[in-house]
Amino acid sequence: MKNAIRISCERSNLKVVRDFVSEYLAALGQSELRVNQIVLAVDEIVANIVIHANTEDASKHLDVRLNVENQVFQIELRDQGSSYSPASYQEPNMPEYIQQGRKGGMGMALVNRLMDRVEFTQHGGYNICRLYKQLA
Repeated sequence: MKNAIRISCERSNLKVVRDFVSEYLAALGQSELRVNQIVLAVDEIVANIVIHANTEDASKHLDVRLNVENQVFQIELRDQGSSYSPASYQEPNMPEYIQQGRKGGMGMALVNRLMDRVEFTQHGGYNICRLYKQLA
């Protein structure tokens, strides 16, 4: 089973990543609900990387690597765009967002709720995001 792909940082490749993750998890026998939850979280992060960190620049690339170890699904996303600092993230006030009718800005809150652990690091000129989800 293929566990790594490289995409150019174009919005049209979001579906490529969604399909790649979906097929990988389905092959592991995961429920449709579990697959959809993980794909939603991955899609949010990948969209942020492609759109915000790499400004949809087709000459830039995003590497996606999937793995399962000790019943924990791991996805690693690696790019060379602008870095993201989780220390600068502030959890949105949901009632306030709803009242104001705001759209956007809630993606990381969603990702943090759907995944067991989310890490952002930098190494050798790369931004690395790792997402973890217990499968069993």
